This record gives sequence, structure tokens and C-alpha cells, in this order.
Amino acid sequence: MLQIIIKLIAILMVFAGVILIYDARLITKKFFGFGDQNEGSLGLKILGFIIAIIGGLILYFNF
Repeated sequence: MLQIIIKLIAILMVFAGVILIYDARLITKKFFGFGDQNEGSLGLKILGFIIAIIGGLILYFNF
């Protein structure tokens, strides 16, 4: 039962990471008010990539 919960959390992490990567510019426009959107979207893309990698590693190494 615990493994299923861990797998679901890892899948949600991968999903959230992919959403952050693809919708970074839209999220930056909507939630942040600073002038340089390129830096904000780059930061969200990096964060999304890291979250997706961590979720994928959890899925891969979950026994």
C-alpha cells in the first residue's frame, strides 16, 4: 500500500515538473510582477526539470 502511495506521489511530481517546464512563461506572466520574464521563466523551467528528475528517480528506484 505504501509503495502505491509513493508511486502516485512520484507520478504527480513528474507531472508537475512537466507542467512547469512547458507553461513557465504563462505562469510567470500570471503570478509574478517583475519586469524580466526571461529570468523568471528560466527559473521555473529549471525548477520543473529538477522536480521531474526527482520524481522519475523515485519511480525508477522504488522497489
